[in-house]
Amino acid sequence: MASPVRTGVKILLTGSTGFIGSAFLERALAAGHSFALLIPPGEELLRPMGASDRLRLFPGTLAEAPWLEIAKFGPEVCVHAAWITTPGVYLESPENDRFLEWSRAFFEQFYRHGGAWALGLGTCIEYASTSGPRSEAHTPIEPASRYARSKNSLRVALEEIAARHGRPAAWARIFYPYGPGEHPSRLGSQIVLQLLRNQSVTLRTPDAAKDYIYISDLARAILTVVERRFAGAINLGTGQGVTVRQFAEQIAACLGKTGLIHCLSGHRDPAGDVIAAAARIRGLGWEPQVGLGEGIAQLVAHVQRSRSITL
Repeated sequence: MASPVRTGVKILLTGSTGFIGSAFLERALAAGHSFALLIPPGEELLRPMGASDRLRLFPGTLAEAPWLEIAKFGPEVCVHAAWITTPGVYLESPENDRFLEWSRAFFEQFYRHGGAWALGLGTCIEYASTSGPRSEAHTPIEPASRYARSKNSLRVALEEIAARHGRPAAWARIFYPYGPGEHPSRLGSQIVLQLLRNQSVTLRTPDAAKDYIYISDLARAILTVVERRFAGAINLGTGQGVTVRQFAEQIAACLGKTGLIHCLSGHRDPAGDVIAAAARIRGLGWEPQVGLGEGIAQLVAHVQRSRSITL
């Protein structure tokens, strides 16, 4: 369930140097909220935030956070976005087990130091592979990768920790974010880079439909969950499916390189479609604002700018 919209929330954020965390930080700062950012050694913010008395940086890690200093800031809310997400590595990395243990202890400390509500960011691949939209209430949970199992285990732990402290918590299952700032090995950026090099792109599962959500829409969705202090599991997706073929062809059309997209033919498996049942997030008043064409154009322009800088 959700409460009325909260303003001027004091938020403890992990993962603020990452793709999703940095986008959420930018959006929530603009909305007037205040932040305590846990910044691991050697990392820095992806986006320039400028000087603000509503932004405080705390050097530390999930395992060794400066809790006495954080407690002086007095965060009401914790948004936990930190995790290993490197494409090609994260699904079966042993780091998932470490992030699970660190995160359990982190949530425990947050509530012990007076925190009121916490949000963990999960993944749509916690769900079983079934046909039809993935539903928070009806789709079975059946994580198949180490990453998804660790995320789901953290959800269970968060629910137990919050209940023990008599506080609410939420778990957001994120679908397929894309846009400026994503890792260059993610699907969208990888296709853009290959096409810019005039290399052909071969799609192995071209007819699988995914729920692609533009990064600014995802940031607004997370902020909506925070401001409404939602409790429970909630999907963060658009509720609309786009095939991998459509996604890639939109990129190719944007670059004028449509002849470089090639698709492997094969049997279409409806269970390969991963689309959110989006009634809960839409019920909080959120709607996607960036269509696929606009989002792809923004991603392509960003990759082109980044590439020109590094050449």
